[in-house]
Amino acid sequence: MTEPAATPPPGCPAHAGAVPLYGPRFQTDPSQVYREMRTAHGPVAPVDLAGGVAAWLVIGYRELQLVTGQPQLFGRDSTRWTGWSAIPEDWPLKPMMAPAPSILYAEGEEHVRRSRAVTDALAAGDPYELRKHCEELADRLIDEFAGRGEADLVAEYAHRLPLLVLCRVLGLSEAQAPVLIESLLTMLDGGADAPAGAQRLLAVMLELVEEKAAHPGDDVASRMLAHSAGLTHEEVMRDLRVLLIAGHQPCSYWVSNALRLMLTDERFAASLSGGRRSISQALNEALWEDTPTQIFAGRWAVRDTRLGGQRIAAGDMLLLGFAGANADPSVRRPDGRPAEGNRAYLSYSYGEHGCPFPAQEAAEVIATTAVEVLLDRLPDLRLAVAEHALVWRPSAWVRGLVALPVSFTPGYAG
Repeated sequence: MTEPAATPPPGCPAHAGAVPLYGPRFQTDPSQVYREMRTAHGPVAPVDLAGGVAAWLVIGYRELQLVTGQPQLFGRDSTRWTGWSAIPEDWPLKPMMAPAPSILYAEGEEHVRRSRAVTDALAAGDPYELRKHCEELADRLIDEFAGRGEADLVAEYAHRLPLLVLCRVLGLSEAQAPVLIESLLTMLDGGADAPAGAQRLLAVMLELVEEKAAHPGDDVASRMLAHSAGLTHEEVMRDLRVLLIAGHQPCSYWVSNALRLMLTDERFAASLSGGRRSISQALNEALWEDTPTQIFAGRWAVRDTRLGGQRIAAGDMLLLGFAGANADPSVRRPDGRPAEGNRAYLSYSYGEHGCPFPAQEAAEVIATTAVEVLLDRLPDLRLAVAEHALVWRPSAWVRGLVALPVSFTPGYAG
């Protein structure tokens, strides 16, 4: 629980033993790193974001709920961060946490206003039409590789399907999908080109807003522009970029992580011959064990306080460790697995900045349809390499494979 700190936290000494959120070990086996963090530091661990940039990683289930549920103590506005003065302009992680006038960093009434417009615009979509789009686009993508007998389910399917669906939902042209995927991955990997990727996304959103302002349609962008909240074109542009990033990356890696689980774990073998219950179980377990957004930045302490045994200073950065919190032993069975059917994972975050319910519903429709259509079309799908040869993306923020090569009996395409 949180309580006022008796004295301000002691700066650098508070981060003694900081754990680096980078390097091959974190990339290949983050769950082991989280276990070691919990043993050494408890539910809130000091971490290093590279270059000596300090933050707190919240990996306790209860503590993460407290941080996301108490905006008066842990705010979303990153201008509070006391570390900005030491951050260079070209810092690769800057696009993910730099102050920006979007729904992502808005607080109080401003967040309520913008959140209402986004939620209403999403809720107005027809779920049956969404599933129809998913099925049509999934079939089209599978047609492209079904005759080959082999495919990379990340690059050729899981990355592309959610984005193509989002293009239709938001009002974007499908022709823009390739540049959107490249820009998203560039930004999320946090490399030197991350700022350029972020700017490309904004440019695409600006074009979309200008087009829909002149020619409205039945899409999220048009509904946001027409909403009674009175959003400006700048606000709609920035909030659409948030929707695109938040809608594509988690759903994309949810699909590929669930498929990896089904192809490597014999408990899900029945799904490959059409067992729908197992597909639902695999998708649920993927959120518990390999949640796509494993760390999110973040929250910033409004005042000195205590959390999980640590003394947090006003202006400190707290990263939301969704993967670590989902692995908290307090919400697991004695054997370490989540209870069957348990959907209390924190993969959609929590509190007022959590994923809007209409967006959660849409993500589930897209992910479920993606797996169902793929297994209907290619029932003898099998991994084309040894499981240990699969490579995870070098990102602290996302948990997803670089590639998922599979083979199958060539089928009818088109």
